[in-house]
Amino acid sequence: MDSTPYAQGETPDMNGAFPRLDQVQIAALERHGQRRPTTTGEVLFHQGDVDCDFFVVLDGLVALVEHDLEPDGERVVAVHGRGRFLGELTMLTGQPAFVSAVVQQPGEVLAVPMANLRDVVSEDTSIGDLILRGCLQRRALLVELGAGLRILGSRYSPDTRRLRDFAARNRMPHRWIDLEQNPDAEALLSRLCIPPTDTPVVIWHGRTVLRNPSNAELARQIGLSRRSRDDAVCDLLVVGAGPAGLAAAVYGGSEGLTTMVVDGVAIGGQAGTSSRIENYLGFPAGISGGELAERAALQAAKFGAHIHVPAEAVSLATDDGQHIVTLDPDATVSARTVLIATGARYRRLDLDRLAEFEGTSVYYAATEMEARWCRGDAVAVVGGGNSAGQAALFLARSVARAHLVAREDTLEEHMSRYLIDRIHRHPAIDVALHADVRELHGSDGALDALVVEDNRSGDRRQIEARALFVFIGAEPYTSWLHESLALDENGYVITGTRGIDPAERTTTASEWHLGLLESNVPGVFAAGDVRCGSVRRVASAVGEGAMAVRLIHEHLASTGGPRSLR
Repeated sequence: MDSTPYAQGETPDMNGAFPRLDQVQIAALERHGQRRPTTTGEVLFHQGDVDCDFFVVLDGLVALVEHDLEPDGERVVAVHGRGRFLGELTMLTGQPAFVSAVVQQPGEVLAVPMANLRDVVSEDTSIGDLILRGCLQRRALLVELGAGLRILGSRYSPDTRRLRDFAARNRMPHRWIDLEQNPDAEALLSRLCIPPTDTPVVIWHGRTVLRNPSNAELARQIGLSRRSRDDAVCDLLVVGAGPAGLAAAVYGGSEGLTTMVVDGVAIGGQAGTSSRIENYLGFPAGISGGELAERAALQAAKFGAHIHVPAEAVSLATDDGQHIVTLDPDATVSARTVLIATGARYRRLDLDRLAEFEGTSVYYAATEMEARWCRGDAVAVVGGGNSAGQAALFLARSVARAHLVAREDTLEEHMSRYLIDRIHRHPAIDVALHADVRELHGSDGALDALVVEDNRSGDRRQIEARALFVFIGAEPYTSWLHESLALDENGYVITGTRGIDPAERTTTASEWHLGLLESNVPGVFAAGDVRCGSVRRVASAVGEGAMAVRLIHEHLASTGGPRSLR
């Protein structure tokens, strides 16, 4: 093992990641588990194990160890002593463990089977809350430490960027080994007998090598997704795992509906790419979009909802009251009701050479991962709304310079006042108003600079930028629905067609309420940014997702199905 500061003693608590259970909580767990002695070097669970027991250290020390790529390479991630529990989010989600648990000093542990732990958590919410908070914080630490996957590839490879983006969007702990700048990369490839032409590769558990895997292959390998059966049937299929879809999953699962959620990329939707959401009710200090989505997904799983990522919907058909959704590449799901919550996807700039740089230097999200990739560089952010303002402020903490380019005459047109004030005060942010990006410059797939034009005077100037962040609005992700549902001229799902006007009394009150979120196809609903007339806020998307479940219950009741709404 390496000589980390924790090799000889317990890791100090970090932001609540390593809470200590008290004697009352341990006694409650002991009724569902069994004490057993431990010996030095004993492995309680291995990296890659699934559905391990929940362990509480009663005496001695247990190290969490990551098996690395170097010969005899093992890295101690943390060391736990008396009263601490082992494991992180994989323990709750059923994914393979990212680390091994190795006894460092002999003592005693309490082992609780996971099925029994769920009973304890349902009985004692204080234990459940403590475990959940600890697991969420530990996942964040693993991401920060670069534990887990190794992605080895060139910074100029679009597939390297794809894999890095997929790992970041799904909050998979990982480390990128850059072929161009990491001096050990070539030796590692040689040791693995992999030519540079076969990169990027993903290394899992220090031994399994995947050569340029698809996102779906990578997800299956690490247990993020399990292939759906072709004959899968459910009460409610939610297409899209953004705020609206996750809210529907929580309420659908908690109210007795067999619920499945599919998403082609990651949980969180556009909100999941936000570095900090500061105006969402109940989080006065703000919360990252990724963490909010992660919490919601855990909550949905707690109530029995099944989430499949990546699983992209490619068509929707209706047959005798059943709705059949085909997923790429070859699975189908049959559902009694469907909620379309696919949201919107960011618009692209209409620029020559954009495609050349999109795989390496152009981003449509600004999270901790992107900030790390651009540390110390000059970057440009294009857009005049809140997303662009939040991105500029977030990136300015770690980049050399952040240029905010907005075509608006003033930021007040589309940006919140609190963001504008911070932007104007920040010494590392330059603002170019009534301006458009006209040209991109660079070579070998790497951006060096861009040309900005003042759309009043026509004057042009060149701005140094190694990365370009684009936030210029979005378009609904409904291309797969053009043959199935009524869409407006911009591609948004039209809802409310069942109840034309309650004053005309052409429909019952129940039918009118159903029409609030129901499409022109009975039993198919829409919520969030994909819906025509949506407010386009996280809070409203969550509200629509919750309301959709009530309307779905009413639809099922009207068609003879069960109604278990509380």
